[in-house]
Amino acid sequence: MNARDQIAPAFWKSVKHLAETKEAPFLVVDLQTIQQKYLELVKGFDYASIYYAVKANPAAEVVGLLASLGANFDIASIYELDRVLQFDVEPHRISYGNTIKKRKDIAYFYERGIRLFATDSEADLRNIAEFAPGSRVYIRILTEGAEGADWPLSRKFGCSPEMAIELAVLARDLGLQPYGVSFHVGSQQREIDTWDGAIAKVKVVFERLFTEHGIALKMINMGGGFPAQYLQKNNDISVYLEEISRFLTEDFPEEVPEVILEPGRSLVGDSGVMVSEVVLISRKSSTALERWVYTDVGKFNGLIETLDESIKYQVLTDKAGETEEVVIAGPTCDSMDIMYENHKYALPLSLDIGDKLYWMSTGAYTSSYCAVEFNGFPPLRTYFI
Repeated sequence: MNARDQIAPAFWKSVKHLAETKEAPFLVVDLQTIQQKYLELVKGFDYASIYYAVKANPAAEVVGLLASLGANFDIASIYELDRVLQFDVEPHRISYGNTIKKRKDIAYFYERGIRLFATDSEADLRNIAEFAPGSRVYIRILTEGAEGADWPLSRKFGCSPEMAIELAVLARDLGLQPYGVSFHVGSQQREIDTWDGAIAKVKVVFERLFTEHGIALKMINMGGGFPAQYLQKNNDISVYLEEISRFLTEDFPEEVPEVILEPGRSLVGDSGVMVSEVVLISRKSSTALERWVYTDVGKFNGLIETLDESIKYQVLTDKAGETEEVVIAGPTCDSMDIMYENHKYALPLSLDIGDKLYWMSTGAYTSSYCAVEFNGFPPLRTYFI
């Protein structure tokens, strides 16, 4: 596909201007793209509350834009909370979505009016009961099918449905409000049927809690998972909307519970273009068949999601002509700083030291993942359009 056709001509013009006038590497983020993605999601899922996953891109410009549009926020730390509160976001628009949190951080959120907390363990639940008494809790369950995602999330987070039932009962006994169930099908999930299996699990938890314990849950938090446009083609967001809505109405035919979505990548991913410079091009021997292209960005300054070659960005260059498969690696003195070695990218033979490379759809999980100063390299600069 022609990646340049996926972004607005005015945005691409701005990227090229910055590439000519600013020192690489840097990230360019188009705020209008984020606004369009958010409004599209709000319109399509008009029955759901949208909680932006701040971790995807916590820049003040991004948070401020979404706050002004009325977004809610999924927060992972007190630091993200402080960023969001700068924009006068009311506490009822905030969820503490991290299941791994210190006691003092729970108290910090509670003192600032937040009353919606995620959990997936007894120890965390007891901490919430002590430091955020009376709060609403939703319990994250494990899901199958996350292997269909480019960036799976289910191993570290969540508990079995059976434990979720036990935790909801304990929450009630501790004076908390067992409010709902959450799941995450994995980031950059292209297998839409994965939502079907997860929602079916949620239905079982809802039914058993009501029939066996008299607890009526009210909310399903479906997390994120909607994709950005990387190298592999995805279904349009309208297909996700149609299918997921069908799954919900099939499992909850009488009344669909309150629904929360926590998009991150799908809102901000396609808004970004990373501009890098070719530092060096070499071969490992005089008979080597492939070139190594070293750039001034790598795993430690923006491209950590190329770990295990999980996320495959579209990489463009201004050069043209005959191409050859290459290995693409970063600039640091760490042997793991190789982005693509097994999945071969074809770049022009005319590519030379000093040429620019454009990494498309890099608005999510790039600048926020940068090392502070590994090898002395500073974090990635960002320009907002």
